[in-house]
Amino acid sequence: MNRLPSRSDWTAEEDRLGFFGPGSVTWRVHADPSFSVGGLRALLLQALHPVAMDGVAGNSVGFTEEPWPRLIRTATYVDTLTFGTRTEAVRAVARVRGIHRQLGGTEATTGRTYRVDDPDLLLWVHCCEVDSLLSVARRAGLALTDDDADRYVAEQVTAAELVGADPAEVPASVAELAAYFERVRPQLAVTPAARDAYRLVVLPPMKTWVRYLTPAQPAWGGLASLAVALLPVWARRMYSLPGLGLTDAAATPALRAFRQGLLLLPQRAQRSPIVWAGYERVGAQRLSA
Repeated sequence: MNRLPSRSDWTAEEDRLGFFGPGSVTWRVHADPSFSVGGLRALLLQALHPVAMDGVAGNSVGFTEEPWPRLIRTATYVDTLTFGTRTEAVRAVARVRGIHRQLGGTEATTGRTYRVDDPDLLLWVHCCEVDSLLSVARRAGLALTDDDADRYVAEQVTAAELVGADPAEVPASVAELAAYFERVRPQLAVTPAARDAYRLVVLPPMKTWVRYLTPAQPAWGGLASLAVALLPVWARRMYSLPGLGLTDAAATPALRAFRQGLLLLPQRAQRSPIVWAGYERVGAQRLSA
């Protein structure tokens, strides 16, 4: 596994700007309000890899009863890696690597014994995240050219390398990303753990008073329904859901309406404090269109 960089590998200015910086496509995509929908889509896609899903189900204590802490930790990790200083990002990566190093198991349907930090599993999780965040942002209305999209995928090679993936194996363009999914699809399956993960995303556990006395359930239901509808046709069909083009046609305007609604909120309500702290640190203005 590749070595994590340290403070001696960058200047103070590079540290301040982080691994991507305000001029990157990564900052534009990850600051967009569509990020939450893209993140849920990524989880649903990741669950289709039997071994990767077993790594979550077998090593996340209490995940099915109380998924919120893990979801928050994942979002915080991505935000820190993107918008934090290089020092902060490496510290977050080191924590994740330290956890991964200790975890593994044997997946029942394939019989494969694995470690959570096996390179192919890290690559799968990475590619699902990149594909989901990018495709959802573009369909939501974030103005990205094809060159911007390729640049985003290429920038994200850094994120994959930091967490321990082999950079030579990581897709560096939209075309390479699509080719990766074509290669890996024969390995995918809807295992019982994947179905549990799907139900967890669509109908997560909530305290009774939260479910019935607050708008949390309908709000989450709308978010999760969007994430499901935005999955690739082949992934929806694996979950025994409609794979019709009509689903795609309906999902895009719904997603755009969701994004426009969030853009009307105060900026601080659109994304996490880590995001806006990054912008303030570098003195940059957010581009929302």
